[in-house]
Amino acid sequence: MGMWQQIFAVTGRERRIWRHRPIYLIGSAGVIAFCAIFFLTFFRDGLPHDLPIGIVDNDNSSLSRNFIQQLDATQLGKTVQFDDFDDARLAMQSGKITSICVIPENMYADVSANRRPVFTYYLNSMYFVGGALAYKDILTMINLTNGAVQRQVLRAKGVNEREIMGRIRPIDIDTHQIGNVYTNYGYYLTNIILPAVLELVIIIVLIYSLGAEMKYEKSPELMKIAGGSITNALTGKLILYTALFSGLGFLIVTLLYHWMHFPIAGSIWNMFIAIFLMVTASEAIAIFIIGCLPVPRLALSIGALYSVLGFSLSGFTLPIEAMPSWIQGWASAFPIRHYYLFYVQEVIFGAGFAGWWQEIVHLLFFVLLPLPVLWRLKGAYINLNFPKN
Repeated sequence: MGMWQQIFAVTGRERRIWRHRPIYLIGSAGVIAFCAIFFLTFFRDGLPHDLPIGIVDNDNSSLSRNFIQQLDATQLGKTVQFDDFDDARLAMQSGKITSICVIPENMYADVSANRRPVFTYYLNSMYFVGGALAYKDILTMINLTNGAVQRQVLRAKGVNEREIMGRIRPIDIDTHQIGNVYTNYGYYLTNIILPAVLELVIIIVLIYSLGAEMKYEKSPELMKIAGGSITNALTGKLILYTALFSGLGFLIVTLLYHWMHFPIAGSIWNMFIAIFLMVTASEAIAIFIIGCLPVPRLALSIGALYSVLGFSLSGFTLPIEAMPSWIQGWASAFPIRHYYLFYVQEVIFGAGFAGWWQEIVHLLFFVLLPLPVLWRLKGAYINLNFPKN
């Protein structure tokens, strides 16, 4: 048989394996479908809302009641009033509220006499997002209340409205939230989480597929069909996997930017290029890991650890520049990091080829990774001289 006949024979063999062992499809398409439904449903409202904020009103004045009403009217917060601090503390400890705001006694009288009353609030930072949003909501309302009191005092002194606003807010802030004008957590997280999950699935499934040949002692049969060529064997297997994973990647991009209408400043076709290159880079990583460590169980453990680290070192939650310098260099060892940089240039800035060509080069470098370990993997496939578990 010629080279292409051998490659297609391996592809046909792999197709029969898929038919008898559907775990490959379930472990890839099933996981991606579940994660897409979960995250898109979980973040369908953009930001968490109606966060329970405990209020202990020790003043019971018209000003404190107005503050509570205004806080309750915000989208993020929903006030829960308590008679004393002990009850509020127990509610926070049991997870019923995210924060506590204590309004001091004689607040209205102190404000009227310019004695600067002190608000006390407690945040449950174990729930980071909920605590941070509750803090933002309370702080905003305190600042607005402070401004309202100042305006009332200045009006009583006969100061005109323009001068009042100049004293209360001498500097206006013109905010431009580039790429996520709605402050939508779904836009912020899902754009990278789903491709990162795809990278994890690719590495785990492909390592398992390549390792199963040794575990079940089927690799000599594979090498015989491939004419003794590890290149033919891998190419034949990867034809199906590349088609499957690329299809899932294209589906993710279409789902996000076409069906769900996520904001994109550039072209969706360029994102197809990015996701395809990330797929091929992830496949190369899987081959490199199983080639270096032709022990299925150990290779799967290393692959899982590597994939999970990619979530943190991609830089979409915490900027790489804010990490220790010795960690920053490791970020480049993950395809999802380069996909994220591509995404920033294309989706957020719409920079086009000039903005992301370097990431294309970096992703193509990953494709060369298997070359030094092909001989080792070939020896393991032929001789089965490594542990099979």
